[in-house]
Amino acid sequence: MRSDTNVSKADYYEVLGVSREASDTELKSAYRKLALKYHPDRNPGDHVSEEKFREVSEAYQVLCDADKRAAYDRYGHAGLSGQGTGFGSGPFTGGVDIGDIFGDLFGEMFNVGGTQRGGRQQRGDDLRVDLTLDFEDAIFGRETEIKFRRRETCSTCNGRGSASGRGPTVCSQCHGRGQIRYQQGFFSVARTCGVCGGAGTVNLDPCATCRGETRVASEMKLNVKVPPGVEDGTRIRYAGEGDAGRSGSPKGDLYIVLSIRAHDFFERQGNDLHCVIPISFPQAALGAEFEIEGIDGPVTLKIPEGSQSGRELRVRGRGVPYLNEKGQGDLVVKVLVQIPKKLSRAQRELVTKLAESMTVDNKPTAPGLLEKMKDLFN
Repeated sequence: MRSDTNVSKADYYEVLGVSREASDTELKSAYRKLALKYHPDRNPGDHVSEEKFREVSEAYQVLCDADKRAAYDRYGHAGLSGQGTGFGSGPFTGGVDIGDIFGDLFGEMFNVGGTQRGGRQQRGDDLRVDLTLDFEDAIFGRETEIKFRRRETCSTCNGRGSASGRGPTVCSQCHGRGQIRYQQGFFSVARTCGVCGGAGTVNLDPCATCRGETRVASEMKLNVKVPPGVEDGTRIRYAGEGDAGRSGSPKGDLYIVLSIRAHDFFERQGNDLHCVIPISFPQAALGAEFEIEGIDGPVTLKIPEGSQSGRELRVRGRGVPYLNEKGQGDLVVKVLVQIPKKLSRAQRELVTKLAESMTVDNKPTAPGLLEKMKDLFN
C-alpha cells in the first residue's frame, strides 16, 4: 500500500477523474476535457477556474511522465519531492506540451508553441500539367511542346518587390519576428503581427510590375519527351520548372501527368497487348495461317489445328516496350470461333454429313465446369 504523507493535495487520479490503470490516451483525453473547461481564456477573471486549471495541469504533468507516475504510484506526493514539477508563482508552463494538447483547437487563435512563422523563405510551388496521348504515343514515345503558366521572378525589381530595389524593411511593430507576444492568464501566447501579416517585413515602396509580390505570372513553353512504354497516370518530373520562390527562393518542380486514350482494337495489360480475332469453324478445326495488323506492323498468326473458341495465342516480343529498359511484352490474341446464323442448302448438307460422322457425349456437365465454359465464351 502506497504511503501519502501530503494530505493537503488531492489525489491526481481523482483530479483527472480516471482510474489508476488509465492509459496514456485516457489521461490525455481526460486532461484535455478538463483543461478546456477551466481554461483561463474561457473563464476570464474566474480565480476558481484558474486554480482548477492549475490543478488538472499539475496532475497531468505528473501522470503523463512514466518515471514520475511510477514514483507517485508507490510513494504518493512525497515521491515527487526533488523531481521538480515546474509549478511556481510565475506564468504556468508545467512541462506539458500545450501545442500537442490544444494545437488543433487554439492554433487559429494563437501560436501556442511560440514558433516564429514569419520571415522564412519558401521554395516555389510545384505545378501540374495534364497531357493526353494517343495509345500509339504511349507505346512508341513522343516529343511534344506544352504551354503552361508559372510565376517567374519579377525582372523589374529582380525579385526584391520594391521600386527602389532596397527590398522590404524590418517591421517596426514586431521587429521582424512576425508575431506579437501577449500575456493571457498563465500563458504567454503569440499572435500574427497585424502590420506585416506575419512576414516580419513591410514593403514601403512596392514594385509597380509585381506590386510587391516579387513574382509575375508568365506564359511558358516546354518541350516534353515522352519515353516509350509509359502508362496511364505516369508522372514526368521536370526539376526547377515550377513556380519561382519568393524573394529569390528556389523554384518548385513541374509534373506532367499523362492520360492515355483507349484503342479501338488493342487493350493493354501491363506490357502485354491483348486483342480478339474471330475465326471460322474450319479454321479452328483444320488450323490456319494469316496476317493481322499488330501495333507495330503486320503479324503472322498461326492457328493450331483443333483450336477451341477462347484459346489465347501468344506472339513474343510484339507488345509494349519496357519503360526505360530493353525488351518488350507480348501480343496475346484470343480466337473466337464464329458459328454462322444462317446456312445455305449446300452448307447445311455438308454440316449434316459432318455431324453424322462425328459423335459427342452429351452427358450433363458439372455446374462448376459449365460456369468455366461460360467464362471462356464470354
